[in-house]
Amino acid sequence: MSTNETSFRFGTVALLGPPNAGKSTLLNTVLGQKVAIVTPKPQTTRNQITGIRTEERAQIVFLDTPGVHRMKGRMNRFLNLAAWQAVERADAVVVLVDADLYARKPALLDKELAPLAEGVRRLAQPVLVAVNKTDLVRDKAALLPVMRALGELWPQAELFPVSAATGQGVAELLDAVRPALPEGEALFPEDQLSTLSLRFLAAEAIREQLFLALRQELPYSVAVEIEQWEEDEDGLTRIGGLIWVGRDSHKAMVIGKGGQTLKAVGQAARQELKALVGGKVHLELWVKVRRDWTEDPHFLRGLGLGD
Repeated sequence: MSTNETSFRFGTVALLGPPNAGKSTLLNTVLGQKVAIVTPKPQTTRNQITGIRTEERAQIVFLDTPGVHRMKGRMNRFLNLAAWQAVERADAVVVLVDADLYARKPALLDKELAPLAEGVRRLAQPVLVAVNKTDLVRDKAALLPVMRALGELWPQAELFPVSAATGQGVAELLDAVRPALPEGEALFPEDQLSTLSLRFLAAEAIREQLFLALRQELPYSVAVEIEQWEEDEDGLTRIGGLIWVGRDSHKAMVIGKGGQTLKAVGQAARQELKALVGGKVHLELWVKVRRDWTEDPHFLRGLGLGD
């Protein structure tokens, strides 16, 4: 691929929005491959996830950020900070909102977007708003007041009805993103999809399965670290994952009766890891308690959160 033509564009695009708006789904869709975990539960993304899309005339680095919200606690402050720091480094910003949610519950629009509203209005970069999950809105007329409210909230931004899950409208969104990027050469090989390490992706794959398996309140006090990574001559990758929880009672929940929950999480994660490494995987998981780790700044930074 030649990148010395002046028409080639390179830049970064921050994906910004409230929790569960579909930022990670959109990232996976534009890449054509899964790099960010996706669950039905809000605030799944904790770290900034980088995805690279290379086209004939552009290379776009997408920054998937944690959902911006008003929840209290040190970890939540770190998550909000990480999102806005990504925006500062971006050439353009795509704000994602949940059209289905706001079509059904219009009163939530102002409440959920309040932490974003003023910050987005102050941005100097080009802003595009992806009105996501339109495929879930049965009465399309219900989209009109949502679009009108978003237009009043961010009059400087162009609105794009999309479905990150089905891909509907994503091509039109990308068509608007490209001209917003500066001219420049590609910085990454055209087959590279992310700057993330395999260890990080493995930890995220395990955490995704924990989110899917555990009760609503528990996943937010669960973290995963990869302690072992060995590849033998037979092509087997041995991975050891350490699951951190904040309370003894949480440890019991993660393990489950007779170890069944942990076993199920391990089996599901192993399938994801096999696809990730492209070969056989032996996975072992352990659970340890670190009390109130979500309020420990040193531990949070060790997980890649905060400065």
